[in-house]
Amino acid sequence: MNGGQIGNVDLVKQLNSAAVYRLIDQHGPISRIQVADVSQLAPASVTKITRQLLERGLIKEVAQQASTGGRRAISLKTEVTLFHSIAVRLGRDYIEIGLYDLSGKQLSSLSQDFPYTDQSQLVEGLIQFIEFFISQQQTQIKQLIAIGVALPGLVNPESGVVEYMPHVDIDTMTIGDTIKNHFHVECFVGNDVRGMALAEHYFGTSQDCQDSILISVHRGTGAGIIVNGQVFLGHNRNVGEIGHIQVDPLGERCQCGNFGCLETIATNPAILAHIKLLLAQGYPSSLTQEETITIEAVCEHAKQGDTLAMESLTRVGNYIGKAVAITVNLFNPQKIIIAGQITQASSVLFPAIERNVLTQSLGAFNANLPIVASQLDHQPTLSAFALIKRAMLNGELLQKLLEEETI
Repeated sequence: MNGGQIGNVDLVKQLNSAAVYRLIDQHGPISRIQVADVSQLAPASVTKITRQLLERGLIKEVAQQASTGGRRAISLKTEVTLFHSIAVRLGRDYIEIGLYDLSGKQLSSLSQDFPYTDQSQLVEGLIQFIEFFISQQQTQIKQLIAIGVALPGLVNPESGVVEYMPHVDIDTMTIGDTIKNHFHVECFVGNDVRGMALAEHYFGTSQDCQDSILISVHRGTGAGIIVNGQVFLGHNRNVGEIGHIQVDPLGERCQCGNFGCLETIATNPAILAHIKLLLAQGYPSSLTQEETITIEAVCEHAKQGDTLAMESLTRVGNYIGKAVAITVNLFNPQKIIIAGQITQASSVLFPAIERNVLTQSLGAFNANLPIVASQLDHQPTLSAFALIKRAMLNGELLQKLLEEETI
């Protein structure tokens, strides 16, 4: 009983501290009176929490607000430049690492090929890359407060355990604890697409809404669903495998075993394979002038009016639209975000997606529904930093920093 009460007291403390920090972070400069008013916490509680945050250096007092009669209120805002995080985006054969301050500003980065064939190679290589990056950034790093890792596959974001990756055998990989124990700093691990959806919500094109869906088209096809400002997760902490919605019952066999999944049509390799097949069959196209056909080339030729490139991307847009329409009917989002190199030809792709969403989802749900390109695709490590930002805003990381001795 007492253990439960202690746990509840700690949780209340964490939630209250998070509520105050969140308001200062998202609405600062803001006065203590305004924080108490909006949070509905007692002024004494707000004073105590802000004092703790000030002592830890997580917030600072700034210029006084204009007086409305009576005592002038001092404003508070978050301190972002003194606290640093390392964000890692692990791909199928590459790694990208970024150093961030708490505002989400990337201070430096590293991008490297990283081929790995088994779990131990992956973990050992990951540790080595992070060690190397830290050694290179020692003069920049002030207080290293966390490491975030975003990767493809099924991840339990609470435990930091990776349960599945699509291209390498994984046996309950405890990457969160491994990194935490090695570097003596908190570690947050999550799925890359869900992380990018969260990053768009915090820093990108969906900052203006609480409910959004991000569809990522790269070497796989996935979705990140934001509901009421939070990543929507299923009972096993994963949801959004839009790539395995069947869009063509007579289509090709997917790696999952089914036929005609979206992922057999709407990924970069699938798009290129389809175009090369048509070219081999003699379809005329200006793409034949390219030494190596890439997604960028397909997009460029489509924008220039090449029929084969345009029809190929329209086909992809139609199938993405079918899958998006299903998610619109299920979740009624305020915005759809498309991430991937194919958005370089948004003038060809997006009308096809929009047509299918309009004809295959509820009118009340698709009315004035914006379909937009990701703003953050060029910053893949931001998906990992978003996991750290979430831990600050929900109090999980914030509380650990408050419990440390002031540095």
